[in-house]
Amino acid sequence: MSQRSTLQVAPRKRSGTGALKRLRREGLVPAIVYGKKFDNINLKVNAKEVRDLLAHSTSENILVDLQIEGGGNQLALIQDVTHNPLSGNILHIDFHAVREDEKIHARVPVRLTGESAGVKLGGMLEHQIHSLEISCLPKDLPEAIVYDVTHLNTGDFVHVRELTFPEGVQPKLAGDVIVIHVAAPRVSAEPAAAAAEKAAKGGKAATKQAAKK
Repeated sequence: MSQRSTLQVAPRKRSGTGALKRLRREGLVPAIVYGKKFDNINLKVNAKEVRDLLAHSTSENILVDLQIEGGGNQLALIQDVTHNPLSGNILHIDFHAVREDEKIHARVPVRLTGESAGVKLGGMLEHQIHSLEISCLPKDLPEAIVYDVTHLNTGDFVHVRELTFPEGVQPKLAGDVIVIHVAAPRVSAEPAAAAAEKAAKGGKAATKQAAKK
């Protein structure tokens, strides 16, 4: 399951470009938490705590328990993180408020393990879909959908319906959508061309030899 972290946050009253710059100079990151049937709250978060959280996360979907100063706790997904394109510093964070009993929608990576039997014979593994949109309760949110390709031979296909999803997790794509394909080895045109050229030269040589006779 996706990791779940705790983050200390506080309400933020200051707004405007100048105020936000001062906030960042103080080592804080401006943020907002929003959601369905939820009043938006402007927040400020310790920049170092956020960097550490992102650095140690193994999932693209990060669930956090926001401990809001003077406002209780709120479960949320990190929806978006804006970075400075030059320095890489975090400029802003969007949190999406969710409920424990409310299904969420997220995109999770499809990770492949093992080496395909078909690839060992010269085939090519085509990983056509690298992430899938799924729906589930927050507690069931997976870090990734993992598939072992060891048994796949050339010409084999893997569809969405053949992936293993954790209990409570449902894919949004149709079951017949192809996720993985092991293509047959590609036959190089060079050997055939070389053989044809050799045959042509041989034919010319035979013609010349016959002419001499």
